[in-house]
Amino acid sequence: MPHVDLAAGPTSHYNSNGDRLKRKQTLLNLLDALQELTRDNEELGSAARNEQRNLEDDRDVPTVDEHIQRVGAETFDQFQRRMTKLDTELRNFANAARRLGSSVGILSSSVRLRQRLAQLLWLFRENAADLFPRKVRRQPREMLVDPGMHQGGRKNRRYRAPSHVVSPTVVAKLDPEVFPEQLQALAREVITFLDCLNEFPEFNDEAVNASVLSLESDLKYWASCLKAYEGQFRYPAVQRYLHDLTSEMGEHLDSITSALSIFIEIGVPTIRFAQEHASQNLLNLSTVATFFSAVTASTMQFSYTMTEGPLENAVNAFWFTSLVFSIQAAVNSLLGLTWKKAMYRSPGHRTPWWVLIWIKRSPLVFLVASVACFSIGLVLFAYSSGQDPITQTLTSVFSAFSCFGLAAVSAWFVSERWIFIRHRGQKWLADVLSETKVQICAVPGIKWLIYEPRALTAEIGQWIQRHFRIASDSISRLVSRMTHKVNRISVMSSSSEKVSEDGLEDQTIPTCMSPGPSSPIRVRSSDVGAGPLLPISEIRPPTVGTYTDNLEASTTLSEASSAPGTPTLTGKMRFVNAVHSVMMMRQMASPFGLKLPPRSPRRQRTSSSDGTRTSDQLVEPLGVLRASRVAALVPKLKALEPTQDLAAHQALVRHLQFSPNGKFLATSSWDRTSVIFRVGDSFTSHRVLAQPQGFVGQVAWSPNGFTLLTKLNRGVKVWTEDGVCRKTIDRHKTVHSIAWLPSDEAFLSVEGSTVVKLDLNGQILDTYSFDRMLLHDVAVTQDCRRMLCVGTLLTSRDGLRPSKSRAEKQIIAYNLNRKHIENRVPVLHDVRDITLARDDQVALVSYENKAPPQLWKLDMVKDSTRLSLRHTYMPKVPVDFAGPSYFGGRSDQLVLCAGKGKIIHTVRSTCPLNAAAGGDIHIWDRESAALLHHIRAQASGGDLTCIAWNPTTEPFMFATGSHDGGVRIWTAQTDLRDRPVLFDAVEPSSRATTRSEHVPSWTESPSLYGFEQQTQSPFEEILPDFGDVGIDGGEMGLLVFNAFLSFLPSL
Repeated sequence: MPHVDLAAGPTSHYNSNGDRLKRKQTLLNLLDALQELTRDNEELGSAARNEQRNLEDDRDVPTVDEHIQRVGAETFDQFQRRMTKLDTELRNFANAARRLGSSVGILSSSVRLRQRLAQLLWLFRENAADLFPRKVRRQPREMLVDPGMHQGGRKNRRYRAPSHVVSPTVVAKLDPEVFPEQLQALAREVITFLDCLNEFPEFNDEAVNASVLSLESDLKYWASCLKAYEGQFRYPAVQRYLHDLTSEMGEHLDSITSALSIFIEIGVPTIRFAQEHASQNLLNLSTVATFFSAVTASTMQFSYTMTEGPLENAVNAFWFTSLVFSIQAAVNSLLGLTWKKAMYRSPGHRTPWWVLIWIKRSPLVFLVASVACFSIGLVLFAYSSGQDPITQTLTSVFSAFSCFGLAAVSAWFVSERWIFIRHRGQKWLADVLSETKVQICAVPGIKWLIYEPRALTAEIGQWIQRHFRIASDSISRLVSRMTHKVNRISVMSSSSEKVSEDGLEDQTIPTCMSPGPSSPIRVRSSDVGAGPLLPISEIRPPTVGTYTDNLEASTTLSEASSAPGTPTLTGKMRFVNAVHSVMMMRQMASPFGLKLPPRSPRRQRTSSSDGTRTSDQLVEPLGVLRASRVAALVPKLKALEPTQDLAAHQALVRHLQFSPNGKFLATSSWDRTSVIFRVGDSFTSHRVLAQPQGFVGQVAWSPNGFTLLTKLNRGVKVWTEDGVCRKTIDRHKTVHSIAWLPSDEAFLSVEGSTVVKLDLNGQILDTYSFDRMLLHDVAVTQDCRRMLCVGTLLTSRDGLRPSKSRAEKQIIAYNLNRKHIENRVPVLHDVRDITLARDDQVALVSYENKAPPQLWKLDMVKDSTRLSLRHTYMPKVPVDFAGPSYFGGRSDQLVLCAGKGKIIHTVRSTCPLNAAAGGDIHIWDRESAALLHHIRAQASGGDLTCIAWNPTTEPFMFATGSHDGGVRIWTAQTDLRDRPVLFDAVEPSSRATTRSEHVPSWTESPSLYGFEQQTQSPFEEILPDFGDVGIDGGEMGLLVFNAFLSFLPSL
């Protein structure tokens, strides 16, 4: 635990005995409160001792509370888990890539990348241990420096593993000052890893490329920005910025980890399959070459003794050459196969072109040449050996045909390669051939030779097809007539034979339901009934029948047809029966059809298990703040309530400010007006200042309170307190903010990267330039020697911009006399405003969105200013801050800021009412950063946009502006009949008739500032859910619904 010198402060009130007793009592109360929150007595005592550290000490670390320590440690733990996960994926990737050819490069780069990540993790751990010593432990350096050195043994000293299997270790002497170099080295390692990954042409993953390139760009940007803080990496402000970078870097690490995981699952098997396929092709080529060399050697046994004539010598020459080529093809194939599977082989773009051609192309070329030489020698051997002329001819023809095909295919392969290289893959060989064909056919003579014979041939073919079709049609008609007559005679003869044998008459059955003649269907009488034989006239039904008769007949036929031995009915009859059966089934089944009612989904609600905390549990315990100063402030703050509502504007209130003498309140709005109110028991509108040039973004009273400045988009107006416009100063650049100088005779205009000093007539007195900065606000000390600025860094020293992370912001201490920057502090969150206290000892910096305000101390070191963080003012609940934060109270002892979006519950004499709130108001003690008062909402109006404190009024008074154009005055009153009671929610859609003690639950997540994150909407927990069946909103919903039912009779 660092030693704390309690007597180091320069102020004299710390030396009095009375104050020492008060501080002792405060310490004892703090220990009592901490004993209720933790069981660890050691950490409790450490935290209690650190809380009493002097405000003037340089180191801010021990003064942060336990909550900040815990959240900072959780942020580092999350970053460490991300680093460990990426290291695991790199190790898995290395294990999977060992089976790939030419994998030594990617293995070595992955090991170097893991080493660099281990070194950076150690540096970030040391940085976090300096910031949060009670939660983050330092890691012994012996655990990182070459674990094999501590195992001992002679065998371990002799063995040295290859570079691609060494575990990542920290072997260099690391110091926080090497952060830029380490980030730059990590950028080189990740881009080297990507290059080695892209050396596998078989697979290319765009996700890995995008994530690695984004990380490489941001790493270079961070390294370039950090070079400006050389020698300051042990300052708490720079250490906090480095700690904030872990969250930005963690997002990159997550994206690379997920991309690597997908690459391992998909890319590595794809590369392995492609390499195995290429190796199999070489193996097959080697097999064919070996077989062909054996064939050539066997054939040479018949010719090697024939050396009488030139023909015999030519045969031997071609066959010997073929044998050489085949052997060379087999050997080169095996050489290429070994090279393909080699782990240490160089990638393709790092291998000489002649080596690639010899390994990849020569086996196939040698095999083709061997086949060609063997074929030529075979033809010559047929003639030299005196074979039969037929044998000689056939051998010559087929050899020539095979050689021509081999040459044509080889020419096609070579042409494809040439076309690909020439057109860079934009055209295929077939496209080039088509274009060439069109160009050749465009020649007049060649066009006639190609198209005229083709047209004549087409006409002759059409004439032959037409006459052949006519002849075939005539023959088919003649054949059909003869076939019809033969079939008719055969049917009549067969019918007469059946009648004579069975003695039965045919029965005519109608096959349609409509009256009129119908085509008869002949069936045997035994199929109709089992009774005695009847005459034909009695069996035959009438030729005209009704619908019922036809239906009965069809039913009888369907039953009869199902009996065994019944002949199969025709297709038409079966179709009619099937249709009838389906219709009957539908008529019988329709009364019993089931119709299920449509099922409407019902929403179910889940809530947190700890959502039953009362509002008393959210109140800041004030037992630790029993000092006389704070004890006197709290009752005054609790007595503040809205006393006046001023309908100031028709649009959003952008800014408001009390005059230094407390007599006037100036407001600005987007309705292009500014209003000056006279302060009193009842605020009255003093003057309305019209601004036809545009929106009014800021108002600024002069230190003497007699002059008012209003900031426009591209200009500034100078007004008297009586509303008389003295001067309109037009600026040709966008004016971001304005600030008075203490002399009341000039002011500063912030315009992009330049701060312009202007007098009240618009004359430029001086200009201060800030390279590569976009300034947002400035503040000047009372002696006019220094200026504090906040802004965004546009580009780094090397002209780099971030690709995915947030740009760096800076708080700058600038010497106005020497015109140079004395100190700059990096921050990661979007700065908005800076305000100096009256004593010029501290500055209050406001940020955008959820980032809480911070108090920065101005220390004089060797006639220059150095900024150090004193406090971060934490809100009680998550809130979006509205507008800048300001000092308040006597001697700027308070810090106040407004928030957005809550619900107010106003207790009146008749019934409670819910109304839309303007937001929260937080008031902290400046020295201790304790939340003294939390005004949970306002009685009416929209979200808060700004807040201002009256510096001279007693009792306390402040004003707030809202989105609807209203201005509300807060002060203390004795009549507390309508005092508001607040709870957190959003604007409800209905009124509640009872007050709920239910407070929505919050879950904690490691954010930068550690305030709790709301996981469920309080509006859903408080109000009932009128669904399909009833109420599904918990106990509160039932109470509200029952109260509503009981309230109906009175309505």
